[in-house]
Amino acid sequence: MSGVKELERLQKEGKITRREFITRLSALGLGVAISPTLLAQIATAETPKKGGRLRAGLTGGSTTDSLDPGLVVSNMNQFINMQTRNCLVEIDQNFEAIPELAASWESSPDAAQWTFKLRKGIEFHNGKTMTAEDVVYSINHHRKKDTKSAAKGIVEPIKDIKADGKHTVVFTLEGGNADFPFIMSDYHLSIAPAGTEGKDWDKGIGTGGYVLKKWEAGVRVFTVRNPNYWKEGRAHFDEVETLGIADTNARTTALKTGEIDFMDRCDLKTVHLFKRTPGVEITATPSTTHYSVPMRTDMAPYDNSDVRMALKLAVDRDALVKTVLRGYGEVGNDHPIGSIQKYFAKNLPQRVYDPEKAKWHIKKAGMQGHAFKLHAAEAAFGGAVDASLLYREHAAKAGINIEVVREPNDGYWSNVWMKKEWCMCYWGGRVTPDLMFSTAYAAGAGWNDTFWNHERFNKLLVEARAELNEAKRAEIYAEMQAIVSNEGGQVIPMFAKIVAANSNKLRHGKIAGNYEMDGQRLAERWWFA
Repeated sequence: MSGVKELERLQKEGKITRREFITRLSALGLGVAISPTLLAQIATAETPKKGGRLRAGLTGGSTTDSLDPGLVVSNMNQFINMQTRNCLVEIDQNFEAIPELAASWESSPDAAQWTFKLRKGIEFHNGKTMTAEDVVYSINHHRKKDTKSAAKGIVEPIKDIKADGKHTVVFTLEGGNADFPFIMSDYHLSIAPAGTEGKDWDKGIGTGGYVLKKWEAGVRVFTVRNPNYWKEGRAHFDEVETLGIADTNARTTALKTGEIDFMDRCDLKTVHLFKRTPGVEITATPSTTHYSVPMRTDMAPYDNSDVRMALKLAVDRDALVKTVLRGYGEVGNDHPIGSIQKYFAKNLPQRVYDPEKAKWHIKKAGMQGHAFKLHAAEAAFGGAVDASLLYREHAAKAGINIEVVREPNDGYWSNVWMKKEWCMCYWGGRVTPDLMFSTAYAAGAGWNDTFWNHERFNKLLVEARAELNEAKRAEIYAEMQAIVSNEGGQVIPMFAKIVAANSNKLRHGKIAGNYEMDGQRLAERWWFA
């Protein structure tokens, strides 16, 4: 019966579908132990049904939020963005790029020009039919000279974008990019009607499965199903209510009492108790999500490589995974590419906790006795404050003094992140190394939160992007991971599984791990039984 329990666990965590559950039971010779009635119920439950109001309690909401896709930062806003809008490309549950608003695409032999054929007859929420003009406008929104978009870095290689008729868009790049379709899946690059400006973004007009009806930034957002949605078998809920609930205990209580149907970021310290709650399911999805501690390398003392290395050596990664993640994750190696990803540098030596070596680097930097201020709030990630306090204890054994500065949750992403010299942070990760590096590590990238500029790294980034030979590409990405790990301004101590909880009335297939909440598409992919 241990095999049955394991299958039940996998199915409950969303790692196999109900149909796969039945198939594997049959393979174990146990299918006959399930009544035909129950088999029929399971099979029926797997078929999505329309109806109901999904109520999601999420972290990250702020009164400073915007629905301008270039400014979308928080988990809550990403969720709203993907309810109301679509991208040209979607990432499926297997990390593959599949057509979304684009019907197909093809590249030139050198991958420097990409032609996207658009789907026809797709309407925006305001009734306008989507054309190539809207796509060109939406992408150019992130390319403008004065743009504040976080996607600026990933669209900079686009030399030209033009419409070729109403349903074809041609991208000309500065150089080859074998991953370009993946870039077009980035949630910042969702498509809106041409001419959208300023406060119009907060109307949330797009082609997505849900229409925005009420928008209270960081507090409550209400959407209803788009009656003209073009995707068959998607967007099953009648309504979606998204609530900003920063406090983990409040989210937990709301789910237990039936006030919400889904919550992100469970308290890992108590998730074992949550598992025993009737009517609640826990999902733990391997992911690209990683927790980081970015240092502004353009500010002293973090412009000193010995300081950066000392702080990387002064954290006990195993202890953080065990204590903060409660085992729901694995140690990081100070670069953002996870072990589940294609180009992970598995031969790069794993950095370990070494107080003596950390002490040596601090002495070399002449920074003994300096108080390193680490800014933290639970808005960064659940357990961020605990992680910073543990970090302080670990560093003390190396003679390094870390002063933890508690910051307010509200406004954390606009007032602390990329403003303060050192802070706690999380990243949902990206599906390819190029997307991750271009977004947060390339010189001048909008979300380069360490303000890092490394000549060799920037050169390799361009080379890897154009390299079509898989083996050579893997070598380049391995070197880039080593450079970031050894010379960058990020301390990345751990990668996390995405641990969330939901009412057992919700149903879903295999859960994607490229972003939280099923690739931020939970509202579109899930349904009520």
